[in-house]
Amino acid sequence: MQDPHGGNIHAHPVKLDFSANINPLGIPARMLSAVCACADQWAHYPDPACLVLSVALSSQTGYPADHIVCGSGADDLLFRIAGAFRPKTALLAEPCFGEYRRALEAAGCQVLSHKLGKRANFALSDAIFEDLSKKPDMLLLCTPNNPTGRLIDPELLARIAETCAESGILFVLDACFLALTEAHAQELPRTALIVNAFTKSHAIPGLRIGFSLCPDAETAARLRSQGPYWSVSAPAQAAGLAALQEQAYLASARRLIAAERAFLSDALAQLGCQICPSDANFILFQGEPGLAERLLQRGILIRSCANFEGLDETWYRIAVRTHDENLALLDAMHP
Repeated sequence: MQDPHGGNIHAHPVKLDFSANINPLGIPARMLSAVCACADQWAHYPDPACLVLSVALSSQTGYPADHIVCGSGADDLLFRIAGAFRPKTALLAEPCFGEYRRALEAAGCQVLSHKLGKRANFALSDAIFEDLSKKPDMLLLCTPNNPTGRLIDPELLARIAETCAESGILFVLDACFLALTEAHAQELPRTALIVNAFTKSHAIPGLRIGFSLCPDAETAARLRSQGPYWSVSAPAQAAGLAALQEQAYLASARRLIAAERAFLSDALAQLGCQICPSDANFILFQGEPGLAERLLQRGILIRSCANFEGLDETWYRIAVRTHDENLALLDAMHP
């Protein structure tokens, strides 16, 4: 049975994991120290409102603290959004992260699909406005998109946000990978409900800590009404607080990713793969059927994209790792 997501090293004997799009530098030492230092708090319930972390996020993002909702990773927040607003219809630009559809359908929503075209390398275009003219209750986009790695053009993104605001469409924007791109400082539309997390950017998927930046306090209150009361553990809150101090770490990661993404893309093309141009810390490409299974026999896990809407078993996604790890992957891919 195919894993619905990447990173399942528990089900396979894995030496190198390219299936999960995690910062290749690993968890920063300061964050690890912060998690260990809060061990004396583990005998108590964590702060259900994540007040200290929310205030710190407010200082960094410019959003009022009461517009910020923390959760147990982006996945938790996506389910909260779907449960809080229960849209009758929602529009996705596919292929995209499978949890969007799962969260929406769990809330009884009819999911509408805007197909991203292979011929345009899966870039979002003005064609989205035709589907927006049908006025779905919600639009959910991701920049850069997963699994394509494509950023949404800033001018297009602004027009989409404006159209949604004028039409009464709730605009949800997933920015979980943005910190690892050259567009990391991009100002996102304040009318959008933004979902973010430290999972990928700071290499802590096991700690589960994400946050939403809401356009208003009422939206934030609706999200807080959903999900478990103590949704974010004390170690996760400590890690999130420490993560906000890791700007130099993120800058180093972006330099590494940009160089290694170019290296990997060129090497994959030389192996005969079709590459989707990526702005992110991962690459979508088309290759031979059975490649994921062949690599797994060598202890290397990559992400088969066969279960993404609009893709098939010839499409794969790999994370951009360190140079030595990338060399090991390429060596294993040779016949």
